[in-house]
Amino acid sequence: MIAPRTLDPGLASHDRVYRTLRQQIMHGELPPGQALTIRGLAEQFGLSMTPVREALRRLAAEGAVTLSASGRVATPELTNDRIEELAALRALLEPELASRALPRVHMALIERMQAINAANQEAALRRDAVAYLRTNLEFHRLLYLRAQSPAILAVAETVWLQLGPTMRALYSRLVRREPPQHHRMIIAALKAGDEPGLRLAVRTDVTQGLRHLVT
Repeated sequence: MIAPRTLDPGLASHDRVYRTLRQQIMHGELPPGQALTIRGLAEQFGLSMTPVREALRRLAAEGAVTLSASGRVATPELTNDRIEELAALRALLEPELASRALPRVHMALIERMQAINAANQEAALRRDAVAYLRTNLEFHRLLYLRAQSPAILAVAETVWLQLGPTMRALYSRLVRREPPQHHRMIIAALKAGDEPGLRLAVRTDVTQGLRHLVT
């Protein structure tokens, strides 16, 4: 059951549905292959089917859901080849975002990233896969916003969106007791102003988990 979230009432109906579902998919709140029905979503959001249909079209264009020839809508179930392709995209995009952000990083930002990393650790201890994925993405996004490169960040977020359900499945299987060590390496590189070290730490962090998905 998808619980609609409270969003700005000024947004168009289809945009409210789109943003809610987009966030839930990105954060892994829906598992891979989760079927979605236009009628069911319309009832849950208290809307007609037209804005729901429009929201699903937008999500399908971003790869967040699949639309079959029969009209079935579902969250993506990724093949190994697709996972490797998306991992390669993360390895290209995110070190570049981190590098562009580095000159604009300040201590308050680093302290905020450390706080998010602590929340990430708490989620790991609780074995809360959704909270773990959400705080992991928050850690990265906070840094990347400082890059002031909205086009690159938009592409990176589309990759996160396609990976969300699959990453949730991964974190549900893995037993973690602390955040990835590369988060600490990212923070250390930021403090030192070490651009090559930052690129390496980010590249390793964003690809290491995906290796567990390829069987």
